[in-house]
Formats: sequence, C-alpha cells, structure tokens
Amino acid sequence: MGLITGLLTLPLAPVRGVIWVAEQVRDEALRQTENPKALRRRLAEVERARDAGEIPEDEAARLQEDLVRRLLASGPPLGGLEV
Repeated sequence: MGLITGLLTLPLAPVRGVIWVAEQVRDEALRQTENPKALRRRLAEVERARDAGEIPEDEAARLQEDLVRRLLASGPPLGGLEV
C-alpha cells in the first residue's frame, strides 16, 4: 500500500479492525462447533440430559440427529482412514 493510499484509507482503519475481529470470532466459533471432539462431547451431554429427564425424548432425538449429521459432514473419524 502506497503512502497516499494509506493516508486516504486511514479513516477506514477502525472499520477494518472491527471486520478483522468479527472474522476471528466467526472462525473460532466454527472451529468449536464443527470440531468432531466438540460434537461428540455435545452428543454425550444430550444423552446425559435425556437420561436425567432434563430434556424431552423428541427434543433429544432432534438434537442427536443434527449433531450426528454435522459429525458425519466433518469428515472421517479422528485416526480413521479415509475411504
């Protein structure tokens, strides 16, 4: 970036900073929600909550179905071989 371009776009620096922070937050959220370990942990939490009667059976089934779908979409199991 040249000196003139840098000076002319200087007022946009705070906006670029906010956009960068938002992208970092989005990336970390995706890492945490699409991570196979996190998905397996959430599946175990749903099963425990269902067994304890904290959530109804139909809601547990819906959550498990969504989590399994996302787990399968995340790729092969850790340490597994790709077919």
